[in-house]
Amino acid sequence: MLSLAVRDRAIYLPTADALVLSDLHVGRAEAPDVSYPLGERTDLSQRLAALCEEFDPREVVFAGDVLHRFDRVSDRAVETVELLAETCRDAGSRPVFVAGNHDTMLAEVWSSDDHDEKQSANLHDEKQSADLHHEYRLDDNSLISHGHRHPDGSSHLHVVGHDHPTLTIDGRTRPCVLYGPEAYRGADVLMLPAFTRLAGGVEVNQMRAADFQSPMVQDVGAFRPLVRDEEAGETLTFPPLEKLRRLL
Repeated sequence: MLSLAVRDRAIYLPTADALVLSDLHVGRAEAPDVSYPLGERTDLSQRLAALCEEFDPREVVFAGDVLHRFDRVSDRAVETVELLAETCRDAGSRPVFVAGNHDTMLAEVWSSDDHDEKQSANLHDEKQSADLHHEYRLDDNSLISHGHRHPDGSSHLHVVGHDHPTLTIDGRTRPCVLYGPEAYRGADVLMLPAFTRLAGGVEVNQMRAADFQSPMVQDVGAFRPLVRDEEAGETLTFPPLEKLRRLL
């Protein structure tokens, strides 16, 4: 089993000293179908601050779909992204943004010219700033991408988001991390739930590989759901889905 801590819709990887979360969908609260927006900015920033306080990570990696809308980004959404980056820095952590399929406007929102000059001098091959990537490699060689396409790089561990997995047990649905040992080209996969509580999740109980949007889920039966029970202060590790389905 990997060394990781599962928390509030996020994970901490101690070997990389990195906190990773995905699918914030900033701006989702502005959509007309959201009846109870929860105070999106406060909810995201306060929960992120609590995670940073608990783990004191060197890096916080946002693994794609930071933004919700494809076509435009409101001033309020821009301010929320800036607050999230500031929350990381206030905790002594470096914010790193990985673009997802929703993040067509992220480069405009997150311009290295407005941030650390030292970071902006260090460019990727694709001319991206040091804190904005299509995929990002951690110190322990884990590779973070959004998961909406096959990654360019290889690794022993791929951490992705994209599908917003949830698990329903005894009528209660909870966000879950899916852990697939050697599930993608011989490498382990961790699929994270949506960090925002406004985006709908997909129930994985009976899903097949073809039901997932991510091409990185190929043998779904091998994936184990990891569910954080905040009330009990523990992470529940369930059997692989192929076996779990026979028990439900």
